[in-house]
Amino acid sequence: MHSPTLVILAGILAALVTTVFYAVWYFNKGIPGLRLWTLSFFCASVFCASLLMRDHVPEVLLVMLTQASIAMVAYFCFLGSRAYMGRASVPHGYAASAIAAVMAAAAYFTVVQPQMGIRFALAGSVSGVCFLLTAHTLARGGFRNVPARYLFAIVASLHGLFLLLRPLLFKLAAPDAGNGADAGMVALLSQFVVLEATLSLVLMAFGALMLTNEYITRELRHLAEVDPLTDVFNRRAFLTLLEKAISSADRTQSGLSVLAIDLDHFKKVNDTWGHKGGDDVLRHFVGLATSCLRNEDVMGRMGGEEFAIFLPNASSEGTRAIAERLRAMVASQPVATDRGPIGLTVSIGATQYLPGDSSDALLQRADEAMYLAKEHGRNRVEALALSRPS
Repeated sequence: MHSPTLVILAGILAALVTTVFYAVWYFNKGIPGLRLWTLSFFCASVFCASLLMRDHVPEVLLVMLTQASIAMVAYFCFLGSRAYMGRASVPHGYAASAIAAVMAAAAYFTVVQPQMGIRFALAGSVSGVCFLLTAHTLARGGFRNVPARYLFAIVASLHGLFLLLRPLLFKLAAPDAGNGADAGMVALLSQFVVLEATLSLVLMAFGALMLTNEYITRELRHLAEVDPLTDVFNRRAFLTLLEKAISSADRTQSGLSVLAIDLDHFKKVNDTWGHKGGDDVLRHFVGLATSCLRNEDVMGRMGGEEFAIFLPNASSEGTRAIAERLRAMVASQPVATDRGPIGLTVSIGATQYLPGDSSDALLQRADEAMYLAKEHGRNRVEALALSRPS
């Protein structure tokens, strides 16, 4: 029923796509989902090869191989989408049972009660559902933010729907396949099926490559914006976000507070406990600070043991309360290490945005308050006057 030329073309494309994806995965094994997508395209190559072996392999074996390969194409694609989105893999037992049931049913309707129409419907059942699940998994995050996910999801959903509905299409187009005209229509539709599958293969390959590029771009942005030790924003990224927060505060006439924080006697920690101990202290402090902050608050590492936090829509009283809570939490929770606990305190300077402040002026005033806290004995919070002299 299928044109050998179209099947050969689809097989060549599937093999090329598989080779490309294997090469990309081999050099980028940390990209989630890429290995599973490679297996999916490999199964597509197996399916095309099985169609070309129909004159050389017993029919029942060929039918079972094609049923299994079609289902595995979609199932591996679904698993790849879950891995890419950071979701846990599904239990393979359910999928294995479904595929085995489809293969058994296909064998029955090949040997015991030959029914090509039922085998055709079975071929799209598991794979159609898996492609729809793939689309549902990927369509997350907003089209403007992650368009590649939605483009992949659209292709997968359309292909999944086509697989589930194509038996009905054949039934409506050729109700009596024994008729010569209907047989010709079936042949034409069969060629369309191969063309649709080939186009879907190419589009999903492009979609998977776009997702790979999305992941790499996101990782590079993360490396450029985030401090690798503490996993908070670095100085450059923090200043960029602070400028945006200042613009928002000007536009909405809302409050904006800044905390400048320095870990007391950090050099002594490094000298006594080594740099590993110092790194543990920095990560411990960030963990405590994060637990004190709201979702909209932003923290950055300004260098060494110095950190800064800006708090949108925070009053002076609220800012002082957050700073005091953070100071008390750090002082009461030493860092646990194999060599014993490391006591830690912080000096915190607080200030609020005043109309006309630049990010540098705002941070400078917070730094002055922080140095004032150090001068007054450390382990304390100081806030500079929040009004300009007339």
